[in-house]
Order: sequence, then structure tokens, then C-alpha cells
Amino acid sequence: MKQTRGVVVAMAVTTLLTGAPDVQARDTVASNVEPTVIFTTGHTVRCGDTITQHTKLTHDLNCPSSDPFALQVDGPDIVLDLGGYTVRRTGPVNFTSQGIVVANGRMVRNGTVQGFASGITTTSGETALNLRLHALAILDNGIGVYNRASNANFLITDSLLSGNDTGLRGEFDASTGNFDVRSSIFTHNELVMIADYHNIDVLDSTFTSNGSIFFCWEGLIRIRSSTIEWNDAVGTAHNDGEGPRRCYETRFENTLIANNAAFATADEPVWAPLQLSMLDSLVVSNGTGLNATAVNVYIDGNTFYGNAGGLTLSDRVGPSGGTLTGIVRGNQFLSNDGDGLRVVPPSTPTLINNVALGNAGFGIYAPTAFDGGGNVARDNTAGDCVGIICSPF
Repeated sequence: MKQTRGVVVAMAVTTLLTGAPDVQARDTVASNVEPTVIFTTGHTVRCGDTITQHTKLTHDLNCPSSDPFALQVDGPDIVLDLGGYTVRRTGPVNFTSQGIVVANGRMVRNGTVQGFASGITTTSGETALNLRLHALAILDNGIGVYNRASNANFLITDSLLSGNDTGLRGEFDASTGNFDVRSSIFTHNELVMIADYHNIDVLDSTFTSNGSIFFCWEGLIRIRSSTIEWNDAVGTAHNDGEGPRRCYETRFENTLIANNAAFATADEPVWAPLQLSMLDSLVVSNGTGLNATAVNVYIDGNTFYGNAGGLTLSDRVGPSGGTLTGIVRGNQFLSNDGDGLRVVPPSTPTLINNVALGNAGFGIYAPTAFDGGGNVARDNTAGDCVGIICSPF
């Protein structure tokens, strides 16, 4: 994924990094993002420094990978403004190198963090941390944003994450928290985000040309009013079977999912959340259909058009499994290869007011589903409806 990132990243960085023309050192600078903040001048800041007061950089920092960190932020309510400049790793790859470490602080904003094992990371600890990351380009790191804290809430706004092995994640079995993402761009990352004892809520954001968008594993994924396009896979909703981890919910609202090579990765081709929710979304021209096992579904007002398969629903297996129930209502399944909608027995969702037209398999194949009425199907190659009554109009 990383070979083609150069031009895209350069253009996106120029667009996203607000405030870059104002780069001269000054004694006081008013923040235009949150209530007024008075910055100290940042011209004396060097690699390895710990920031204990509001600081705005006035120059790039090229920091050796041998240093424990490029910068550390450690003070209540501290804002670090990168001033449009770049904090980057120099020297050989170091798998423990850290860009900006936040032990305590309120915000890091307005600049680039590039080339570290972890670009922006928190520290281990029990104290709750609320951290905003604003107008940042987080590029070419092993992990873009890494939570090590036991309780951390991230608000990520107007930022670009590109070329990272993983964009957002927490330390395995040692951290909990939330990632709230707003108006951000994710491109050319191998894996964008991992929900492992974390909840991830995304709004008004774009995912393009990534390896995979999400790995849901003891957490939940919610993506709203966003675009997911031209990725290798949309994601993985993992089922540990006899293990302790579950994907609690995978949820899409008013989102475009288009031209992705697959919904799921080749090693886990079926999504297995406890709850699958999809509302008012447009699913177009993807290289596979969506195959999901769940305990409950709420699929309402979506259009599946021209995909290599439609929507297949079946029971979730394992200790947290059970017969799939829920609502499938007001959806359109149009010109998909294979069935438009397939419900695998003994799943028992209720089907209401769905339309299936011109699919290469059955329009709606649902032998054990409850028929809520109002379903329409015609011109489907294998047959229009099985298990429910459909009208041609």
C-alpha cells in the first residue's frame, strides 16, 4: 500500500494543515480552535524535551530514532501546537521509537508527525485522559495513534493518517478508551483502526486506498456519513469462538461503501458481530457481497447495487452466539451477482418492504424468515422469492 502514497499525501497535507502561513515566533498566539490559549515561544524546543506549558513550535524537529521520544507533553490542560512544522524520525528504523508522547495534556495540533514506531502515544496509567488531536498529518508510522492508558478518550478532528501500518489502536490487554473521529482522511494505511477494548465512532470522514478499514475485537465500530471507497477490504468483525473477545456492534449510517475489493479479508470472509446495523447507506460495485453472522440485525433503508454478491445473513456461532433475529426493512437489492438477500436457516429476521430486482441469483431467499409484508421482487435469474410472499410491483 505504501508505494503510491507520495503525491496523495503531499496534496492532502497542504489542504489539512491549517495555520501554516503564520509560522513566526511570537510571545502570545490566540488559539482559533478552542478558548484562548497563551503560548510560550517554541524556538528553544529540541528533540527529547518535555513540554510542561502551552507551546508552539517555530521549526521542524528531526529526531534520532535512538531517543526515547521526540517530544513529551506532561502538564494538566497543556496544548502543543506544532505551528505547521514536522516532527520526524531520522536514522534507521527503530521499533521502539516514539514521536509525541502525551503523559498529560489537552491537545496536540497543526503539524506533521512522521516515521516513528508510534507517532502519537499516551503513557500507561490509571488517570483518565481526554486528548484532542486536531489538524495533524500522521504519516508513515508503525502505529499512528497508540493508546497505552487504561482510560483515554481521543477526539481526532480534521486530520490525515496515511502510510501507517496501523492508524489507531490500543495496547493489547492493557488499555481501554474511545476514539471519536471527525472530518478526517485515512489513505494508504495497511489497517486503519482496531477496536480492542475500545469503541470507535467515525463521522464525516473518508477512507480510500487502505488495506483494511477496521478490526473489531472486543469493542464496537460506528461509521456515520462517511465514504469507504477503493480499499482492499472494508474490515473484520472477529469471532473468537471459545475465546473472550466479541465484536459488540458493527454499524454504518448514511455511508457510501463503494468499489472496495471485498467486504472482509480473505482469512476471515464472514463478519461476526453480535449486532449488525446498517441504515440509509449506499453499497455499490464492491468485489464481494456482505456475508455476516450475528445475533441481531437492523438493516434499514439501504441500497445494494451492482456488487459481486448481495447480503447474506446467518446465525452467529460460539458462546455468545444464537439464532439471528431482527429487522430487514426498506432495502433495495439491485443487479447484484448471486442472490440479492439470502437468509440462511434457521435465522429468523423479519423482512418488510424490501425490493429485489435483476439479481443473478434469487431476489430474496429466506426459508425461515418472518414475512412482514410489502416485499417486491422481479426479474431475478434464479427466482424471485423463497420463504416469503413477494409482489412483482
